[in-house]
Amino acid sequence: TVIRAAILIQNWYRFTMARLEMRRRYSLSIFQSIEYADEQDQLQLSNFFTFMLDHYTHPDSVSHIFTSPSVSQVVDEGLCLTEFERKIDVPDSYYGPRLSFPLTVEDANALLHAFRNEQLLHAPYVLQLLCETRKVLKEMPNITHLSTSYSKEITVCGDLHGNLDDLLLIFYKNGLPSEQNCYVFNGDFVDRGKNSMEILIILFAFLLIYPNDLHLNRGNHEDYMMNLRYGFTKEVSKKYKDHGKQILCLLRDVFSWLPLATIIDSKVLILHGGISDTTDLDFLNALERNKVRDHIHVGVILFSLKNLAVQMLRSSFCYLQILDILWSDPRSQNGCTPNKRRGGGCYFGPDVTAKLFERYNLKMLIRSHEFKPEGYEISHDGKVITIFSASNYYEEGSNRGAYIKLNPELIPRFVQYRVSKYTRRQNLQERVGTIESSALKSLREKIYAHRSELTSAFAQYDLNGTGKISVNDWAAAMESVLQLELPWRMLRSQLAQMNADGEVDFMSCFYDLKIGQPIKEVQPALVETLCRYRKDLEIIFNVIDKDHSGLISLEEFSQTWRLFTSHLGIDVYDESLDKLVLSIDYNKDGHIDFNEFLEAFHVVHRLEKKAN
Repeated sequence: TVIRAAILIQNWYRFTMARLEMRRRYSLSIFQSIEYADEQDQLQLSNFFTFMLDHYTHPDSVSHIFTSPSVSQVVDEGLCLTEFERKIDVPDSYYGPRLSFPLTVEDANALLHAFRNEQLLHAPYVLQLLCETRKVLKEMPNITHLSTSYSKEITVCGDLHGNLDDLLLIFYKNGLPSEQNCYVFNGDFVDRGKNSMEILIILFAFLLIYPNDLHLNRGNHEDYMMNLRYGFTKEVSKKYKDHGKQILCLLRDVFSWLPLATIIDSKVLILHGGISDTTDLDFLNALERNKVRDHIHVGVILFSLKNLAVQMLRSSFCYLQILDILWSDPRSQNGCTPNKRRGGGCYFGPDVTAKLFERYNLKMLIRSHEFKPEGYEISHDGKVITIFSASNYYEEGSNRGAYIKLNPELIPRFVQYRVSKYTRRQNLQERVGTIESSALKSLREKIYAHRSELTSAFAQYDLNGTGKISVNDWAAAMESVLQLELPWRMLRSQLAQMNADGEVDFMSCFYDLKIGQPIKEVQPALVETLCRYRKDLEIIFNVIDKDHSGLISLEEFSQTWRLFTSHLGIDVYDESLDKLVLSIDYNKDGHIDFNEFLEAFHVVHRLEKKAN
């Protein structure tokens, strides 16, 4: 009897753990699929900007997108700290760090202390730090070569994405950068998290103090256009209201000077994304990396029919080389194919890795760029390692972060961690519940933004107009429209209702969702379009808004909208938009606050609204 009871308990436990693991995996799949679809949309914006440049009535209003501004016009390289202080008043009430250059370890410690206590570094010190960082980066090669003979171990960190607590925990566990403690940070320092600026300031400060012992590679998020979409631009503008434009402009230049890769002991290649079958390290080492400022230029080169000169074709090869190393992902299948999920870079197989290793006599590739539940993953028979250092990336408890320690034998040792904001650690069931709830919320918003297309797709299977279809047909319709490669049959119970005959009430997908504010002036099709493309429109309007005032003219707004819908082939009535735009020009000055306008078109969960 005791043994039978023990077996029953064991079977129940295994079943419960298996269900939790299933829920955790599909929740992470939802997050990752939506993230990649969003990145794909971001890279496809380049098509629209080229179209916009060709059709805009006032091309001067948008031409600055494609030409790199002269940063020296905004922040002169020769300015010293005292001149910044004369231009920007630092009040006596400011109790944060007061930096003096050249920086010392005491300055770095003061910054760490200030940021732990949620203090800001004042604007003149930020600008001076960025100027000094640019000077150092400009002297660095495209590919940095390191040796373990100078330090016993080298620590390699992956994506941080604005999570300051992860960086502080790494330094607590592994020690601060020093001549005896060498670090390589492999890109994506910014976006998504709320402390990207603080992370940059800390890393740049240690770079100035130990330029031979702290090394930074560029990631795909060290990019002006990515920052507009994923939060870093907003963070800087919010924290530095009066000087955000200067800081962002200077950062755009600093990012362009970040090295592209690092090689340790001529055997270990470290770069952010991956490789392709055309990756040429010699070519990458020789090109002018600062000329490739933003991924938007890739779109201009690839999609504009005007630029077919040999020089432009050579430039396009430069951009593609950099695009591949910043955006590519490894796969277990041989070959090199376009990375359609992300919209940029490629999938590279073990044969592509082996070919590059043979050509350059390499032993290991360390890359980042991809979320991993355990913080790292080994692939291609141990030759490729993915390292991801942002814990709780999608949601509290969603993943561990990790870093690698490489010894002189080049044997990797992985250190994992997870930052927790809770005083009591959540158990597994609570963690999975939190992750699942957040993932399903994001997925429902995606579903609602494609309501019209989904309704049409469902109707093709509902030949008798009953409002009910089979689970297989429902899953096929969901995938045909959303293209997220998710286990729709498994997710059905969370997304739609089913009757006693096993048929899905397909309109129940939309029952608990609605657009943020009821707006009488807008037809439903226009509401859905604005909701679906809200992020893209926000980036486009921010680009047109050169002075970062948050305001654009009614003429610019209307023309941009018409170009956007024309480019996408969306059929909406202009009259409806004109009425809406006029209704939100509250003071009738011919300008609208586009951020406030777009905020009206977000998805609200009815149950949450009632609870609140």
